[in-house]
Amino acid sequence: MDFYIVDVFAEEKYQGNQLAVLIPSRTISTEEMQKIAREINFNETTFILSGKQDNGGYDVRIFTPDVEVPFAGHPTLGTAFIIQKVLENNESKQITLNLKVGQIPVNIEGEQLIMKQNPPELGTIIPDQDIFTEILQIPNEDIDSRFPIQIVSTGLPAVIVPLCSLDAVNRCKINHNNYQNFID
Repeated sequence: MDFYIVDVFAEEKYQGNQLAVLIPSRTISTEEMQKIAREINFNETTFILSGKQDNGGYDVRIFTPDVEVPFAGHPTLGTAFIIQKVLENNESKQITLNLKVGQIPVNIEGEQLIMKQNPPELGTIIPDQDIFTEILQIPNEDIDSRFPIQIVSTGLPAVIVPLCSLDAVNRCKINHNNYQNFID
C-alpha cells in the first residue's frame, strides 16, 4: 500500500492541515479502512480505490478516526494533489474525485487547487441565537439577526452563524462542552 502525508493549506513543510492518502495494492474492506484511519489518527485519511474510471473520476473514500464522511474540503484537495502528481504524472489540469456526495472536480493551476463543491443545501434554521452566544462566548449583539442561523451542507453539514464584524469573529472562543451539548 502506498502511503503519502500531505500538508494541505501549507506554504512550507510540516505546517497546514495534515492528511494521510493511501493507495491500497489490494481490495480492502470498509472496516479495514476505518481501522487504518483510527491508527493514523489524522483528522482525515483518504483511500484512492481505483484508477481513472469511465466517468473520468477516481473512486475515493474519506475517513476520520471515528467515521466515514461523504465529503470534506481539505481531503478532497490533498487527494487530488496526490492523484495529479503520482497517478497522472503532473499531466492533468483537472482531477475528478468520485466521492460519496458524487463527482467533485478539482482544477489545478500551478500550486493552486480549486474544487467545485456541490450546490449548498439549506437545512434547519435555528431560531435560538442564545445557544450560539454561549457556544461562541460572544454577546447577542455580535450575531447579525438580519440573517438566519442555519445548517448548510455541500456534502458535510455545518452550522452557519452570521456575525456582524470581523472583530466579532476574532472574539469567538468556542466552548466545546456547549457545542457538544448542541450536537447531542
